[in-house]
Amino acid sequence: MKRLTIRARLTVIYGGLFLLAGVVLLAVTYVLVDQRMPQPFGVKLSDLPKTTPTTPSGQNVDKLRALMQELQDEAKRNALESLLTQGGIALIVVSTVAIAFGWLLAGRALQPLHQITGTARRIAGADTAGRGLHERIALTGPPDEVRELADTFDEMLERLDRSFDGQRRFVANASHELRTPLALNRALVELAVTRPDASAETRRLGESLLAVNERHERLIDGLLTLADSENELTERTPVDLAEVCAHTTDQAGKQAPDVRVRRALAPAPTSGDPVLLERLTFNLVENALRHNLPADGWVEVRTGMVEGRPTLTVANTGPVIPGYDVETMFQPFRRLSRERVVGARGFGLGLSIVRAVARAHGGTAEAQPRPDGGLIVTVTLPPV
Repeated sequence: MKRLTIRARLTVIYGGLFLLAGVVLLAVTYVLVDQRMPQPFGVKLSDLPKTTPTTPSGQNVDKLRALMQELQDEAKRNALESLLTQGGIALIVVSTVAIAFGWLLAGRALQPLHQITGTARRIAGADTAGRGLHERIALTGPPDEVRELADTFDEMLERLDRSFDGQRRFVANASHELRTPLALNRALVELAVTRPDASAETRRLGESLLAVNERHERLIDGLLTLADSENELTERTPVDLAEVCAHTTDQAGKQAPDVRVRRALAPAPTSGDPVLLERLTFNLVENALRHNLPADGWVEVRTGMVEGRPTLTVANTGPVIPGYDVETMFQPFRRLSRERVVGARGFGLGLSIVRAVARAHGGTAEAQPRPDGGLIVTVTLPPV
């Protein structure tokens, strides 16, 4: 019973109770018929004349009495057996029909729960945290316990939706607000460095401050892009991933001239936000170049149609990555060591932005380690 679904358990319980009630009713009917059944042929044995057994007529009466008794017992036995046989067949047929109706009624009664489960499953399977919370069950029907559950679930979704919207707005607003002081700091440092009377020590300090300021600007740009890409796209324009990759690989390749970049760019038309798609490809190529082996490393960028869907694949050489650590790389501010990113190698937002942008366009971003070291990242987007 524990492995059965609720619908099956309800059907079994309903059918079992119906069958038990039918058996009890048949047994009671059998007892009542046995007790109240009249004498067959309308003749009672007591009505036969009393005779002396020694006379011939008395012997005939005794034989007649015995014959009548046998006939009465046989008729009663046949009637009761017929009652049990016909009643049992009728009980089996009616129980089968009742179980079928019980299955249908249980399914209809559980239909609101299936609606609630379907909504919860769609929200849980949303591509990005917080996406899908705009859905509501909006269950109609009498104000019973299931309706109360659905209304409570809708109220919870409403509060979660407002919470996630507020979080995204906070990240976006904070990123925008932080850009202003950073731009002001950069302008002041550049002014101090370019002054004619600036000393060498001041210039070195200014260059260090500019590098720190640029790092913070890149962090804020990454946060802003991540926040923007988690929103659904309202406008889409035709974009060819091959053209985007040709442009981004030329830009990113200048950062690591020692790493060979191999390109196989076949047309891969899709639709979406060109700026976000350019950021997606740039992050993939930049990460592939940054986490590489400059001595004999290479990066391979491929675009094309795979099973009717535009696909971008970026593979590179690099350190051996455990398979169980690959998914960690898509989490913001995470590295393979599962620690918060520090140092000058990046902020851990690259692949997070890639997956967020892909999901915002209705696509996917998956990665798998290469046996010889490095990573293969595949982005699949919907066709035009």
